[in-house]
Amino acid sequence: MKPFEQIVTEHGSMVLRVCRAVVGEADAEDAWSETFLAALRAYPDLDRTANVQAWLVTIAHRKAIDITRTRARDPVTIAEEVPDRPATTGLPEAWDHDLWSALQALPPKQRQSVAYHYLGGLPHKDIAEITGGTAESARRAAADGIRTLRRTYAGRPGSRGETR
Repeated sequence: MKPFEQIVTEHGSMVLRVCRAVVGEADAEDAWSETFLAALRAYPDLDRTANVQAWLVTIAHRKAIDITRTRARDPVTIAEEVPDRPATTGLPEAWDHDLWSALQALPPKQRQSVAYHYLGGLPHKDIAEITGGTAESARRAAADGIRTLRRTYAGRPGSRGETR
């Protein structure tokens, strides 16, 4: 069995992308930390043949649900600052707020299916086990989510190779 540090190194960025997609930028690091704390406690009992990536995405999904429920009970605050503007550098590593905003606008099932399939690399069968439903419904939700993203995001400046 690999050392847990190696698991964090190999899958940490994937889990963070999934957390960002599911709970948003503000809560992603908390979800990531909670995911790996829970994973650290359970790792010694993990079956050696288990799919570690799917296991981590499942934990991240549950932590995202916990955070979403907790945030729903929090009082609503009104921001006094102007929202951040999209990056205009044209650098691929720059944070693309438009894409994440478009992803956050998707219905939860579509957002989760897109995140788990396209960012987490899980097959639709595994997504169905995490989110409930069938592999076909997970495939449909991911496809609908991608279609919506192409329609709502692709037409914005800076997409599809255009420079800002």
